[in-house]
Amino acid sequence: MAIPVDCVCCGAEDRALCAACSSRIRHLTRQPFRAEGGAPALMDVAGTILLPVVAAGVYREELAQGLLSFKRHGQHQLSESLARALAAAVRAATADGDGFLLVPVPTSTAAYVNRGFSPVHLLLKEAAGHLPGVVVVDVLRKVRPTGAQRLAWSGRRGGQKGLGRGARSQRVRGSMRVGFRSRPVVAGRSCIIVDDVLTTGATIGEAARALHQAGARVRGAVVLAATRPPDAAEPAGASRAGPPKQP
Repeated sequence: MAIPVDCVCCGAEDRALCAACSSRIRHLTRQPFRAEGGAPALMDVAGTILLPVVAAGVYREELAQGLLSFKRHGQHQLSESLARALAAAVRAATADGDGFLLVPVPTSTAAYVNRGFSPVHLLLKEAAGHLPGVVVVDVLRKVRPTGAQRLAWSGRRGGQKGLGRGARSQRVRGSMRVGFRSRPVVAGRSCIIVDDVLTTGATIGEAARALHQAGARVRGAVVLAATRPPDAAEPAGASRAGPPKQP
């Protein structure tokens, strides 16, 4: 017996994502933009960019609802629409060169057990179908907190939602690594980090640290959606420029 489904965005019957809401997601992600300006962990005190990030869209409306449903409730029917948006952002980020390795940010063991899948890895696998010749390397791993990290995490349950810049940076510092056997895969190679949502940039910054330590050349990052400060300008006129050109 077929199980009835409703659109996760508007509640229309028969499809997890109705045609109208799918169209809205395409509209919200029609122009990938540079998003690191809204991520304080990726800018220094002088406003210099530490790592460029290209986002498919702003984390709002149907894009936010669709991504939340996909992550929290296993709405895999949404993967096609979201993956197409992610693929467009990857193309924008790599427009000035080729030979990039795409490196997904790892999910925690607890989150994987709870969901049964890694949202970033699943979306990137689907997006790769729209990116001929793309190479995805799953080399980043989570590290169990020890010592000061465990103390910093004590009393905190769940993810990073609600944490400020300093707390997020402290929470993720030293939380990722590239395994010894995987280091030759990225050493000397140009890498683009891939994640689902950009907030303060602390997670992407930690991923970049781990890759740099393994000898990789981190050129930037791509996310499906980016949050913006309330007073930030709309991204419609923002630059579509990707990471700096390779030397």
